[in-house]
Amino acid sequence: MISIDHIDFSYGKRKPAIFSDFSLELPKGKICGLLGKNGTGKSTLLYLMSGLLRAQRGTITYDGRDVSQRLPEVLSDMFFVPEEIELPSLSMERYVKMNAPFYPNFSQEVLKECLSDFELPTQLDLRGLSMGQKKKAFMSFALATGTRLLLMDEPTNGLDIPSKSLFRKVISRHMTDERTLVISTHQVRDVDILLDHVILLEGSHLLLNRPTADICAMLRFEERPVGASTEDAIYAQPSIYGNSVIVENHGEDDETPINLEMLFNCAEAGKLPKSLTV
Repeated sequence: MISIDHIDFSYGKRKPAIFSDFSLELPKGKICGLLGKNGTGKSTLLYLMSGLLRAQRGTITYDGRDVSQRLPEVLSDMFFVPEEIELPSLSMERYVKMNAPFYPNFSQEVLKECLSDFELPTQLDLRGLSMGQKKKAFMSFALATGTRLLLMDEPTNGLDIPSKSLFRKVISRHMTDERTLVISTHQVRDVDILLDHVILLEGSHLLLNRPTADICAMLRFEERPVGASTEDAIYAQPSIYGNSVIVENHGEDDETPINLEMLFNCAEAGKLPKSLTV
């Protein structure tokens, strides 16, 4: 669906390169986590994918069309939720009337379901909302557009703990086999159970680009008490229980849930097995 082919990008001739000869293919119909430290280019990559920024070299295509051309048939099939949300002083009803016509697959029913799931009224006034309420309202509209590509930059920033749980519920409910969702975040614990695919960035380099199922089939994430051996660990770090460890999965039937925080630390330390690395 999205193909990023050998791009270079910087914010000016005298600025350091954010991406240099960077390539990436995104799978269709998956929830992809774009993960990495602050300043690694996650947000920039989303802006490039949406066509709001243009690479100095290379191409980014959506279904074979160059996103930098901002073609109507491309823009009507993708939606970008930025980290900072600014909404006009309108009712939600008026906002929908003004913006829904740009999206042929917009669904009023999905909008109502999302607002309800986020515990927001359907007759919503966008004026005077908190940051968290703005995000929930805007994400509800985003999901209702019915676009096949949905990009979200730090969607859980500004949400309280109950709202983060609601976010996971809403996303799970409204994903389809035709929709690809890319979530850029450094708050990995907010999204770990959602992800089908993990992309780890370090600077302009890919540390990892694999389906979650592949990772869990190859690695086990365990907690071991104080004094327990960690000699078989690929990676280990102290925890409140003793040690959190990553070990190779030698065909055990009971795969463990992925621990994205540990996975990133392991990748950054250069300890990932070669069979997983890019």
